[in-house]
Amino acid sequence: MHNLKKVAYVLVLIGALNWGLVGIFGFDLVTAIVGSFPMLVSIVYVVIGLSSLYLLIGRTKKCSCSKDECTCKIDVNKKEETEGLSE
Repeated sequence: MHNLKKVAYVLVLIGALNWGLVGIFGFDLVTAIVGSFPMLVSIVYVVIGLSSLYLLIGRTKKCSCSKDECTCKIDVNKKEETEGLSE
């Protein structure tokens, strides 16, 4: 997994946990951490939102690997599924 994707997963996880805290306890973790800088809070939320879009777009993109050396397993899994059906 690429480093950018790992960072995006962590940011989306933090965002999800933050919204869970807001919904259950009314506690905004991001504001608690950087609360004295409202512009920074907005930047953090934008970065988390962009991370979720990056992951969403990455899920809909087709595999660009060669079928023999696929590292993302998209084409390999489809090939295995279709081979299993033909037997």
